[in-house]
Amino acid sequence: MVKPIYRQLKAASAARLTFPGDESRQAWLPLLLEACAIVDAGINEVIRREQAQGRTLACHKGCAACCRSHTTIPIYPLELIGINWYVVEKITGPVREQLKTQLRDHKKGEPCPLLVDNACAVHPLRPMACRQFNVFDTVCTEGEDAYYTRRPDVLTPIRDYADETFDVLLPFYGIKKSAERKRMIQSGEVHRLVKVLQEYDWPKLAERMQAFDTRYNAGM
Repeated sequence: MVKPIYRQLKAASAARLTFPGDESRQAWLPLLLEACAIVDAGINEVIRREQAQGRTLACHKGCAACCRSHTTIPIYPLELIGINWYVVEKITGPVREQLKTQLRDHKKGEPCPLLVDNACAVHPLRPMACRQFNVFDTVCTEGEDAYYTRRPDVLTPIRDYADETFDVLLPFYGIKKSAERKRMIQSGEVHRLVKVLQEYDWPKLAERMQAFDTRYNAGM
């Protein structure tokens, strides 16, 4: 059975994002937000342990080398649904217009189009892979993938937190029974669900943004 670490330590762990109105309308959204909180709690715990050993987190706001250099960022279908919702309904202002242009112009295989002015436009709902990719001590050089150049400096997620994350998400994919979720997690079968972020059809998301804006402006 997957250990309910996050639920036991919830008061001392990463805060869960809330979108009350949207969560009441979108049955998948509470699952995704809970999963993000579990991932973040696990990351915080690893960082705490590393800092206790004298290490420092190199990642900081404005450091986006990994967003440009990583060409096969894994992303799960529910994460894509969350990003689509967040981009269409939550992002506003100049960032929205810049993002719409980038999504419209993106071609499969190019770097992530969600980076705007060296910041992730969907940071609250960024994929698990992005949340977990943290580097210690030395900032990545442009074009470097530290996972391959200096693996010991890259955060290794705590397995129990990762397992609980998938245990929360799998009901969305129709895996209701606890025993079946456990089997998929322990066997690694859950990873067959993964897609590649850079291969997604991002221009279609730009079209959805434009359609949403047109409806919104028509109703004003």
